[in-house]
Amino acid sequence: MGLLNKDKKKKPLKIHGGAGGEQSPYRPQAVEKFPPCIKACPSGNDIRSWLITIAQREKLGLSIDEACEKAWLIEMETNPMPSIMGRVCPHPCEVGCNRYEKDGAVAINSVERFFGDFGIEHGLKAPTLDVGGPFDEKIAVVGSGPSGLSCAYQLARRGYRVTMFESLPKVGGMLRYGIPEYRLPREIIDAEYQRVADLGVEIKCGVTVGKDISFEDLKKDYDAVFVGIGAHQGRKLGCPGEEGEGVYTGTEFLRMANAGESPAVGENVIVIGGGDTAIDAARVTLRLGHDAAGVSRRMGSNVTILYRRTRDEMPAIEREIEEALEEDIKIEYLAAPAKMIRDGDGKVVKMVVQHMELGEPDDSGRRRPVPIEGKLTEIPCDTVITAVSQSPDTSSLGAFEETGWMEADVWGRTGIDKVWTGGDNVTLGLATISIGQGRLAATSMHAALRGEQPRADVHGPDIGPDKLILDYYEAKPRAERTVLSPAERLADPRVEIDKGLTDAQAIEETTRCFSCGSCFGCERCWMYCTPGCFKKISNMRPGDFFTINLDTCNGCKKCAEECPCGFLDMV
Repeated sequence: MGLLNKDKKKKPLKIHGGAGGEQSPYRPQAVEKFPPCIKACPSGNDIRSWLITIAQREKLGLSIDEACEKAWLIEMETNPMPSIMGRVCPHPCEVGCNRYEKDGAVAINSVERFFGDFGIEHGLKAPTLDVGGPFDEKIAVVGSGPSGLSCAYQLARRGYRVTMFESLPKVGGMLRYGIPEYRLPREIIDAEYQRVADLGVEIKCGVTVGKDISFEDLKKDYDAVFVGIGAHQGRKLGCPGEEGEGVYTGTEFLRMANAGESPAVGENVIVIGGGDTAIDAARVTLRLGHDAAGVSRRMGSNVTILYRRTRDEMPAIEREIEEALEEDIKIEYLAAPAKMIRDGDGKVVKMVVQHMELGEPDDSGRRRPVPIEGKLTEIPCDTVITAVSQSPDTSSLGAFEETGWMEADVWGRTGIDKVWTGGDNVTLGLATISIGQGRLAATSMHAALRGEQPRADVHGPDIGPDKLILDYYEAKPRAERTVLSPAERLADPRVEIDKGLTDAQAIEETTRCFSCGSCFGCERCWMYCTPGCFKKISNMRPGDFFTINLDTCNGCKKCAEECPCGFLDMV
């Protein structure tokens, strides 16, 4: 990709206009760089390519629809659920975006949602991968969360026969049973999972491995097994008074609410934790206390989150925190539960709160919360939701007792023959991490079944803002999504709050991408090259707009000096 250099020995050429006939050993070389957006994406999505495909569509001779479809296909190489992830991913890709140094990071996640929805609306089919299939081997995937779906998808598109086992009534894992509908509409989940099923993946819901089918039988009947059961089991606090009615774990509470049940909550609810599960549980609780007209029914009308650090350390998505505060959910910082007080009937009536201060950083890099001796207060409550952490529910595998299956290398390989693993049961984290782990496991499984070794992706050198000409790019404000007001949100507790970008906004947002480290056809090398080394390519592709003839190069460096995206190096 990029400028096509002929492999010829460099000739030292005279630099004209200098003093005394100096010789230059330098020649321009096209080196595609590794941009921070792709580097920071745990799924390994080729973000730059799909952004510039839409942004450069006119140069490439593409209509808007053709460009969006190409962008969608690029994303589908690594992520089978762009519409889902365009809604729930906290977009670590945007944190290091070089555009941040000028006027704000590109709204990458918003664009991902835009063409993800485009794929659903236009009925686009998942792309297959020609690697010699179809194959006779059968593969079992245990769990239908992000890692399981990613693994099943990558194997099915290679031509394997894949069966997915899900213990819950419907597919999606924590996407369906952990994330509220107002953040992730169920029709979006259904559409993206159906697309993978259309590749030939057989999905068996309501089947628990270890109960309905033994793990040993699974290993006998299938040539390879991927275990991606997630982390559906909430952890308890170990706090006095915790045992008994009126106390839920965050995952338990959300699973009940998202399954259509109505968890019993009182008027005053305390949620413990600072992550996404805590914020989701608090906001769902508030919605349980409103009727169809958005009128408070007292139940869950007073919701308070206790977090033992400050807002700066809160791991939840910033936008979700803001929306919770807009909905009058209170957050008490530097506060931790010390004791739950129950009345004579065993009902929770108060929470004793220990106030904290921040000490030295702990293993997470965040400052450790330290109790302030003697500083305790009491808060009335009748329901407590603990959302401090999660762990795999290994009982879902029944009698399966082999050890080591949750320990895996980067390829998802375990110490057990024929077994790979990935997702939250290995690394509790973001859905995008699970998608990447499922993809790498599928790559490794395919290699093992074909008697090969998996090969890692190869990238060029990193590129930061210091390698770009920031002044070349026009200043453009970042596009922001439309979000419903608090009153509109609570009027229909299931309505999707975030409406995303308009089509026009999303298309315009792609033009904010710097195309860091990849030629975008600005023509400055061609314009500034006096000897005429650069020739335009008639059949242009993203990152491939010119050829270069080094025979006529005089080594002046002007092309590299004027390249705004840092694609050209002088070597």
